[in-house]
Amino acid sequence: MEQKTISLPRLGGLTPTLESTMLKITEEVGELAQAIGKFRGLSGERDVLAEGDVVRAIVSELLDVAQTAVSMMFVIEDLYGIDIAAEVDKHVEKLRQKGYLEGPGEG
Repeated sequence: MEQKTISLPRLGGLTPTLESTMLKITEEVGELAQAIGKFRGLSGERDVLAEGDVVRAIVSELLDVAQTAVSMMFVIEDLYGIDIAAEVDKHVEKLRQKGYLEGPGEG
């Protein structure tokens, strides 16, 4: 199974809640959609950006979404004592059961 591992930090100076973090995720997803709209020429803007610039903007917004999701995981760990690593293992197994991943030791 091919994996891309990205480690994102716990942010300091914030006091996020589940609600505030969900609102932030929604904001970041909107910014990601806007960047993709520019890539597809759906923004209504006359300026045409180079493909590489737009793709880098998409990646930047996608990382903002990921960072905010990771921040929510830190909040959940702190507030509820959930073991996110164990939950990731369950998530991967769920994907395997759905046929999205090959079994252990395959491929």
